[in-house]
Amino acid sequence: MKGTLMFSRRSFLATSSAATGLALSLAACSSDGGGDDPVDVADLSTGAMDDYAVGTQFTATEPFDLPILFNDNAAYPYREDWLFWSELTKLTNVTLKPTIVPMSDYEQKRSLLVSAGDAPYVIPKTYPGQESAFVTSGAILAISDYVEHMPNYQDKVSTWGLEEEIERLKQQDGKYYVMPGLHEEVWPDYTLAYRVDVLEELGLPEPTTWDELTEVYRRVREAKPEMWPLSDRFKGDCLLGLVAASHGVGSGWGLGDGVVRDEPGSDTLVFGPQQDEYRAMTEWFATGVAEKLIDPESFTQEDDPAVQKFVTGKSFSIATNSQNLIDYRTGLIENVGEKAVVKKMLLPGGPRGQVMAGSRLENGVMFTAEMAEDEHFLAILQFFDWLWYSDAGQEFAKWGVEGVTFEREGDKRVPAADVTFLGINPEGTKDLRKDFGFSGGNYAYGGTTELLRSTMNDEEVAWQEEMAAGHEPAEPLPPYPFDEIQQEDATLVVTPLTDFVSQSTLKFTTGQRDLAEWDAFVTECDDNGASTYMDIVHEAQDAFAG
Repeated sequence: MKGTLMFSRRSFLATSSAATGLALSLAACSSDGGGDDPVDVADLSTGAMDDYAVGTQFTATEPFDLPILFNDNAAYPYREDWLFWSELTKLTNVTLKPTIVPMSDYEQKRSLLVSAGDAPYVIPKTYPGQESAFVTSGAILAISDYVEHMPNYQDKVSTWGLEEEIERLKQQDGKYYVMPGLHEEVWPDYTLAYRVDVLEELGLPEPTTWDELTEVYRRVREAKPEMWPLSDRFKGDCLLGLVAASHGVGSGWGLGDGVVRDEPGSDTLVFGPQQDEYRAMTEWFATGVAEKLIDPESFTQEDDPAVQKFVTGKSFSIATNSQNLIDYRTGLIENVGEKAVVKKMLLPGGPRGQVMAGSRLENGVMFTAEMAEDEHFLAILQFFDWLWYSDAGQEFAKWGVEGVTFEREGDKRVPAADVTFLGINPEGTKDLRKDFGFSGGNYAYGGTTELLRSTMNDEEVAWQEEMAAGHEPAEPLPPYPFDEIQQEDATLVVTPLTDFVSQSTLKFTTGQRDLAEWDAFVTECDDNGASTYMDIVHEAQDAFAG
């Protein structure tokens, strides 16, 4: 599920960024696209179960192969002999036939395969919004036409009250074309890692706001001039998104298309980078750089130099997720010694309060329209529903086989004695992902909060609980799906516009451009298409609202 050192930008968008759901705005459809009348699955039911329901183990009544695109993560590369493959076939009578694509090329290769009509039926690792490029061609199945045959999916949407989130997946034809991973609750991951021992040495409490963090940075700089208070990784884009979220806007990884609410609870949408809140967010960074609290290389350096600065004691804080923290801790012990203590900071608050930005929708799956012509179509829907959405299927995808890859201690799952997973049972000689193929990024997303936290150590569970108790989930945007013409017009504008915003933000934060020129920047946004884009957004929003 997670890489060794770096999550993708998309992963951040789906779980932690201020702009979760913004990508949905670039959704498109047309009457001659993928939204044709649904087929009668009764005519395509070879291998399907007559009594399939919630709680039923799906087992095809006759075996069949299912072609699937496979996003191959170099941190746990594909192996043909993984237990996942053989055990899945044993359980379901379905044999997955993966088309292997390296993670680094996945999005590009996915686009080429779909456009050429060569994609396998099942296309996982697709985030809501990414399907939009394929809908108008008719290449992608309107999967919402068939969710009545997916009882586990329907049960979780209903039980967890996800109807509003699912509504935002819909295109202007009222259908949706991606099946998302479903989480019971919003869960964050990204924040700052910091040196607890340094903070305690200075007699300071953990900061609760970004302004308080600035004061901490000033004290660190004063007491330890050889140490950067912050030298960041991810080119600063992760932290930009986190700070922006608490200001009610999006930036960095969370910029999306820039569209935000003008104020909490309002359905009026505006272009975030033109708002005073965006200026305030930018000023926080600019102040840090000007006072030498933030290493200006944070916005240009690769990850490895940033990590090395932190683990060798040359910086006090750095962006992190739960897996990164394990790596930092190992590096600090090796380079600085046991005295160096690191932990995840509870996300500081800003003008919008203590915001836990994110979504309960995860990356999910697209299906090719061709799949709806296969004689096993209904069986495929049932299989997919079991593996991605049933409690048993989700546990299998994450943990594997009880007695082989994991054991139960009361109501708790733990790795088997010889298995290690995400820092749990580090003495294990076999890795749950590398050696067995479970908890991979293609099928092990979503599920109950209990299942999610079962893969976390006690420290991370405590952090999650504190975040949930003290932070409010960010308010999602109202939907504004584009029709085909709006999509074409928007595509011409939004990429150069957001590129301009990102470049300008970098200049403001690093002091290359004075914030006194902010009003000029606001005008330049319109010159680069902001007002044009917002006209399209408002038109689409009004049309969808009816």
